[in-house]
Amino acid sequence: MAMAGKKGMEMYAEKMRRFPGLVWQRIWKVGREDPRRAVHSLKVGLSLTLVSLLYLMEPLYEGIGQNAIWAVMTVVVVLEFTAGATLCKGLNRGIGTLLAGSLAFFIKFVATESGHVFRAIFIGAAVFVIGTAATYMRFFPHIKKNYDYGVVIFILTFNLVTVSSYRIHNVMKIAHDRFYTIAIGCAICLLMSLLVFPNWSGEDLHNSTVFKLEGLAKSIEACVDEYFNSAEKEETQDKSSEDPIYKGYKAVLDSKSIDETLAMHASWEPRHSRHCHRFPWKQYVELGAVLRHFGYTVVALHGCLQSEIQTPRSVRALFKDPCIRLAGEVSKVLMELANSIRNRRYCAPELLSDHLHEALSDINIAIRSQPRLFLGANHNQATNMLALAAATAKREKDSSGVSLSSVKTDSSALSDWKSKRSSEQSKEAERKVLRPTLSKIAITSLEFSEALPFAAFASLLVETVAKLDHVIHEVEELGRIAGFKEYEPGDEFIVNCEGPRMESALGNHLPSHGID
Repeated sequence: MAMAGKKGMEMYAEKMRRFPGLVWQRIWKVGREDPRRAVHSLKVGLSLTLVSLLYLMEPLYEGIGQNAIWAVMTVVVVLEFTAGATLCKGLNRGIGTLLAGSLAFFIKFVATESGHVFRAIFIGAAVFVIGTAATYMRFFPHIKKNYDYGVVIFILTFNLVTVSSYRIHNVMKIAHDRFYTIAIGCAICLLMSLLVFPNWSGEDLHNSTVFKLEGLAKSIEACVDEYFNSAEKEETQDKSSEDPIYKGYKAVLDSKSIDETLAMHASWEPRHSRHCHRFPWKQYVELGAVLRHFGYTVVALHGCLQSEIQTPRSVRALFKDPCIRLAGEVSKVLMELANSIRNRRYCAPELLSDHLHEALSDINIAIRSQPRLFLGANHNQATNMLALAAATAKREKDSSGVSLSSVKTDSSALSDWKSKRSSEQSKEAERKVLRPTLSKIAITSLEFSEALPFAAFASLLVETVAKLDHVIHEVEELGRIAGFKEYEPGDEFIVNCEGPRMESALGNHLPSHGID
């Protein structure tokens, strides 16, 4: 026990010694993935310092007083990573506060003319009606998507001002001070977001679309290359968290909510460049939906690598060259589409060249040249499959020592109970043995089963070519609406798949450091 306790203390001391280094590595990794995160943190710190001057400087504090805390809260809540998100929250907060204050003063003016009791009833009824109506409006899809935060601020401000007016006589001054401090906080947030190293939601959406196209291209090439060239997969090994194939299409499958959020925030942003006013953000969302459907096929293609039944390598080698060629052509098209969006130009005329159709033709010829692999020559081979399965199950059952109980005891009741229980256990064990045996024999006894997994893989690979037309159409539509420039012969056509990493472009750099 003493040795175990000493060893545990040594391990704990070793962990504590390594803890500072691990923390620093984590901090460095987060900043290295997207340096804008460090810049945004500095902007938030500077904004909080500026707004704190309302407390620290005596003249400002005398003019605003305790209400300066509302400016600090506004900066914490409103200042977001991108300019679009900050504009959305800031304008929602400002408009919600202004409308709620105006309505609250109107209610106060009407209630003042009545008696003390009726005034309380009128204020309570107004709070009920306005609160109910405003909350119900939050369920409208358009309001929920664009103005939900503003409605929440409206409800909060209206209740604070209206209920406070019943007990506090100088509520007008308090409301003015709070409105001024909120306006100061929003102004600081907007200046920081728009003028100091701004991050644009529209640019993030644009870059994330490029990143998704490149990820799909890399996944397809890596998937086909691993299918034909990799070593035999290890048993029960799950590498999904480290697999580059998985990383490539994971960003596409997880992008729906991120694309919609970035598009909504981009609609609030001003025309910060000569391209901005022509960018159809909704079209980017539609292109993202098409890419997700394309990604589902890549997921299925990746699943063929991890299936239980695999085509022998000798059979795969017969179709290796045309499959690798087709995957390379699909990857080239996707990379050219990514390059087209990145450079805001139309796709190259050679996008759908004869090479892609030739690769499809080669796969078709290769498959037709091996009819025996897919059709089989002996269709009566599985005639006695069930009988063979039952015999195999019986041999495995006997070898495992499972048998019906034949032991008799002096108590007949105990004997019957044991006999019944043993019989049930034996039948259950027999079923457990027979079930996988039937399935394995049913599969292995069919001659075309060796080529069947490859047929599924090849079918999915051809399906990527069919779905590629939808992706090309959406990219061309995006270029037409956004006014992309014409392709010039000097523009780069094929982009290297090992291009720059853009892992942070899909929104993992969009923290909400404030309270929603």
